[in-house]
Amino acid sequence: MDRSRDLKNKTIQKSIELKDNISKILPPDIHENIYTLPNFLTLTRLICAPVVGYMIIHKMTTGALSLFVYSCITDFFDGLIARHWDLKSVVGSILDPIADKALMIICTVCLSITSEIPLYLAILILGRDIMLGLAGVVVRYITLPAPKTLLRYFDFSIISVEVRPSMISKVNTALQMVYLGTIMIKPLAMIYLGQNYGEDATGILLSLIKYFEWIVATTTTWSGLSYLFGRKAVKILLPKK
Repeated sequence: MDRSRDLKNKTIQKSIELKDNISKILPPDIHENIYTLPNFLTLTRLICAPVVGYMIIHKMTTGALSLFVYSCITDFFDGLIARHWDLKSVVGSILDPIADKALMIICTVCLSITSEIPLYLAILILGRDIMLGLAGVVVRYITLPAPKTLLRYFDFSIISVEVRPSMISKVNTALQMVYLGTIMIKPLAMIYLGQNYGEDATGILLSLIKYFEWIVATTTTWSGLSYLFGRKAVKILLPKK
């Protein structure tokens, strides 16, 4: 009996020593709670994005605009809830812009397919987001604590980098959202203005949309350059000692 007890104690002690030795070799991961209401709202926005695109392609203007507005509203409230109830998370800081960009990219592609937005602006918006997306893939791999496995790469509770959008990036996202929403509602607005106020009113609307287009093109370029050359846009999180 004493020999069995000694063997058990030695086994436990060896296990503790092995765990300590491994922890010295492998840096501890940074984990956090990802199951929060803001993150859930962000997830619903991700789900809505392809549905909005489907509705745009099939000329379901009312449905597409409704889900688009829902996405914009939840984008505002998930941040408000996170700040007010201290539910902010690094995962949220990463998923939130991903949800924004998923909606932006899908709407841009679908509206360019239907010739609702000019090709040059679609290329500018998509080019910027593709460039940032590829950079994010590389940065995620470089900053992921060892061992760098596929499972750990997609485990977003392991935090290795924090994205800090600049003010121009936030303004650009808001302007792009408003612009895309305006383009989606444009067919209905044109019909209403034409029937009630004539061709002059529709001409003014088209001119305003054109000016808005140039503003969005400018802010898109500016925000892309801010990520490339800004030092505070991305923060690498070091493992806890």
